[in-house]
Amino acid sequence: MTTESAAAAVQATVYGYPRQGQNRELKKAVEGYWKGRVTADALRETARDLRRTNWAQLTEAGISEVPTGDFSFYDHVLDTTVMVGAIPGRHRAAVDADALDGYFAMARGTQDVAPLEMTKWFDTNYHYLVPELGPDTVFTADPAKQVAELKEALTLGHPARPVLVGPVTYLLLAKPAPGVAADFEPITLLDRLLPVYAQVLAELRAAGAEWVQLDEPALVQDRTPAELGVAARTYRELGALTERPKLLVASYFDRLGEALPVLAKAPVEGLALDFTDRAAANLADLAAVGGLPGKRLVAGVVNGRNIWINDYQKSLSTLGTLLGLADRVDVAASCSLLHVPLDAAVERDIDPQVRRWLAFALQKTVEITTLARGLARGAGAITAELAANRADLAARATSPITRDPAVRARTEAITDADGRRAQPYADRTATQRAHLGLPLLPTTTIGSFPQTDELRVARADLRAGRIDTAGYEERIEDEIREVLSFQEKTGIDVLVHGEPERNDMVQYFAEQLTGYLATQHGWVQSYGTRYVRPPVLAGDISRPEPMTVRWTTYAQAQTSKPVKGMLTGPVTMLAWSFVRDDQPLGETARQVGLALRDEVNDLEAAGTPVIQVDEPALRETLPLRADGHAAYLAWATESFRLTTSGVRPETQIHTHMCYAEFGDIVRAIDDLDADVISLEAARSHMQVATELAEHGYPRQAGPGVWDIHSPRIPSAAEAAALLRKGLEAIPAERLWVNPDCGLKTRGWTETRASLENLVAAAREVRTETGSATV
Repeated sequence: MTTESAAAAVQATVYGYPRQGQNRELKKAVEGYWKGRVTADALRETARDLRRTNWAQLTEAGISEVPTGDFSFYDHVLDTTVMVGAIPGRHRAAVDADALDGYFAMARGTQDVAPLEMTKWFDTNYHYLVPELGPDTVFTADPAKQVAELKEALTLGHPARPVLVGPVTYLLLAKPAPGVAADFEPITLLDRLLPVYAQVLAELRAAGAEWVQLDEPALVQDRTPAELGVAARTYRELGALTERPKLLVASYFDRLGEALPVLAKAPVEGLALDFTDRAAANLADLAAVGGLPGKRLVAGVVNGRNIWINDYQKSLSTLGTLLGLADRVDVAASCSLLHVPLDAAVERDIDPQVRRWLAFALQKTVEITTLARGLARGAGAITAELAANRADLAARATSPITRDPAVRARTEAITDADGRRAQPYADRTATQRAHLGLPLLPTTTIGSFPQTDELRVARADLRAGRIDTAGYEERIEDEIREVLSFQEKTGIDVLVHGEPERNDMVQYFAEQLTGYLATQHGWVQSYGTRYVRPPVLAGDISRPEPMTVRWTTYAQAQTSKPVKGMLTGPVTMLAWSFVRDDQPLGETARQVGLALRDEVNDLEAAGTPVIQVDEPALRETLPLRADGHAAYLAWATESFRLTTSGVRPETQIHTHMCYAEFGDIVRAIDDLDADVISLEAARSHMQVATELAEHGYPRQAGPGVWDIHSPRIPSAAEAAALLRKGLEAIPAERLWVNPDCGLKTRGWTETRASLENLVAAAREVRTETGSATV
């Protein structure tokens, strides 16, 4: 095909779209179903309406091939587990009795049955349910959902392309099921899984699919020759099928590297590659392998993970180069638009000029179709759009919002001493023991307590002017006293004030720091029905005034027990925001670290003996390839130490991380120089405790004994069993007892019962172990 004819065939497409609806209709329907207020039929009808609205929006924007199968009640990896019949044995009865209730049981657990483990989807803040596989796993095809949604779109007149998690990625994401040897490798099940994918593909073809997309993001990570061989065999065998649609293999989040020639040679009809800055090497690598002659290339030139407008001229240049490297070049976002909010146009509280710098999912579809038109017809076809785009980019680059000379001068003055505590951990831990006087196996929580309807109403009343600041603060004080009273009666050792004044652990701080913009409707799915509104980090960061001191000191005044001050760390402030893309991340992290350092120092000056700086995003932000790890961890750990190193030796610094694979960063965790770390461990059965021990981690740790992302209440015996398992790896004088994460999403009934059981477990194991203090 000539370059001219290739350009004429250009299409615009996306890999996925936000699921929740403009007003989070899916969240409300699903949670209503859990509470018995919404029927299964009503839930399914809400889902159908949302899918139809999504497809209509995409078509109206000019997207010529809409995705299907990306919509999910909870998680698309869990949907894949259902599609291939890999239901864990403990959930089989529930799934057989009622497929929908069984699906949610796998996601959330029940009082009697634990859910699937949950962890981060590569280096995003989206969480997926980890497949559990073993030597006895039998796969069976169940593509009913995928086929039904394809037929639904086709019936409505939308050209559609089903999107599935690819078999290689599915197996690489899986873990050995409970009771299976830890060294079992799920990838060895490929021969059982491929026939199931073959059947799914055949049924999708019979239902009208011309193309099916198989997502293989795991191939952008460092892979062994054996794993690359598995990928080659997978697509050699799938490509050889006779009853199948055309196959589009997609990767994103980074460069394909050594996997690119493997897929380029595979007998599939197309590849979808990321060509944004983080995967820019794909362009040269594609040229080096000779391009994709005779194949379709879907070029992800619009960033599907961040919200800044596209640079049209830069993207057109990339696309123009790609025209000579494939038989057909189509235009897309770099990944599913699941990772961005729906529509920037509804953000009326953001300055209209600044709003022009933002592109949420709807705006990105316009960018994609504009670029497709420019590629197909030439830049002259989008002259007006190019001019407006250049003006918006220039306005952002020169805006005073983006640069604060005082902030930049302060970061330039940082010295090595600013990032080191005055005493090493081994010396200051004795000082802290004497200062705090805590028992063996001290108990605490991660920070937040249930966010009740009354608290949400109080915040809404304050915003609407129905109550004044004094009335609002009185309600917050009442809640803090209740939370403290419960903790004291329960016997928790290190208390928290419960964070009733906070809407979100990142947003709360972003709203009080310069350089951040807050959205009103910018919801993004984190997991299941948990949606967050990531703030927009638009400019240089500083802290005009204290942010948490007022409520922490109020809480400490109500009790003689130590109360932790609670902050969100600099890496998480970046990772869970839409971060600026006009300067290195390390520079932005330093700015945030210095702003938070002022808060930590003020908390200490106000008498706060324990300060927790949460960094749950430290692992998720780790680059997907090892060659980027050292540089990232250097600035990430430095920014944490900048935040915490100004305190006296007796002030105990905690940090917290959750739902990630920690084994890769144990050395970096030590480099944070925190005194205590609490981590998720309940769903992973104390795996992290073993990982810490294997790496010789010398500090105190609290691997969680209560999975707070499930509604089930762990018994005291269950928590005690986990504690004993933790003690096999971490000595009692360094082991803390706590939940996996904050309790914001839990109700008071389960919180009371679970924490009472947690304290009872700690007392039981403490008695078994001894009575020394830590």
